[in-house]
Amino acid sequence: MFDVVIIGAGAAGASAALFTAKAGKKTLIVDNDKSMTKRAWIENHYGVSEITGPDLIDIGKKQATKFGAEIVEATVTDVQKNEEGFKVVTDQNEYQAKHVIVATGALTALAEPIGLKTKPGTEPRIKTVLDVDAAGKTNIDGIWAAGTVAGVSVHTIITAGDGAKVAINVISEINGERYVDHDVLKS
Repeated sequence: MFDVVIIGAGAAGASAALFTAKAGKKTLIVDNDKSMTKRAWIENHYGVSEITGPDLIDIGKKQATKFGAEIVEATVTDVQKNEEGFKVVTDQNEYQAKHVIVATGALTALAEPIGLKTKPGTEPRIKTVLDVDAAGKTNIDGIWAAGTVAGVSVHTIITAGDGAKVAINVISEINGERYVDHDVLKS
C-alpha cells in the first residue's frame, strides 16, 4: 500500500513526489515517458541558466528517488476507489494507494474512465483540463491533480510549483495538520 501514487513524472509529478517522499510518505510514480517536457529547451527557470527538458525530468526523478520514491514505467489505464483508498491499474501491474495525484500534463484520457470532471483549458493548445479546487482536489475525494492537467500554465517552473503545492496539501491531509518542509543551511 502506497500513501501516494503519482501518475506522471514530468515537472509537476516529480516535484510532488520529491515532497511526499521527503515527508516520509510511501510514494510511487507511474510514468509512461510521454512528457511534453521531453521536447523542451528551458531558459526561463529561476536558478537554472539553461537545461534540456530530458535533463530536467531526469534530475527531478533522481531527487524524488533520493528520498525513497519508487518509479515504474507503465501506463495507467484505470483508477478504482476501494475500501482502503484506490487501486491504480496499469498495463503491467496494479498498485494500492491512499491518495492519487494525476500529473499527466496535456493528457486527460483517464478523466472519463475514472469519473473525473473536466472543463475547458485556458492555455494555448490545451483543450481540456481536470476541474480542481484551489488545493488541487478533484471531484473524487483522495484524487488530486497538479500541473497543466489541473489547469495551470504549461511552463515547467509553474507546473513544478503546482506539484509541490498539491503534495504539501496531500501530506497535510494525511498528517491531519499543516505540513511545512523547511531545511536550514548546514554550517
